[in-house]
Amino acid sequence: MTEQRKYHRVPVDLSVTCLLGEEEFEGSVKDLSVGGMFIECETQPPFASKLILLIPGISARELRIPAVVRWAEPRGFGVQFGLLGGYATHAIVDLVKKRS
Repeated sequence: MTEQRKYHRVPVDLSVTCLLGEEEFEGSVKDLSVGGMFIECETQPPFASKLILLIPGISARELRIPAVVRWAEPRGFGVQFGLLGGYATHAIVDLVKKRS
């Protein structure tokens, strides 16, 4: 299988709250890049679902990141980030650099 990711991912272990419309569920971020992340989670949102991800602990304030589900497997799912603001982009880039 050929790697198709545009950005290098780094291993992390962060908690995340996923918002899918009115539904809210918890997961753990297991890898992260500027373009997306893998979330280990019992809940499996459908392909192409639009989520809001709430991620504490990356920066001084909780990040609120728009994302779209791009793939899933039994233990979790991968998301691609939507349009990130400057603050979120800087926080993610900083964390990726520290873990690389």
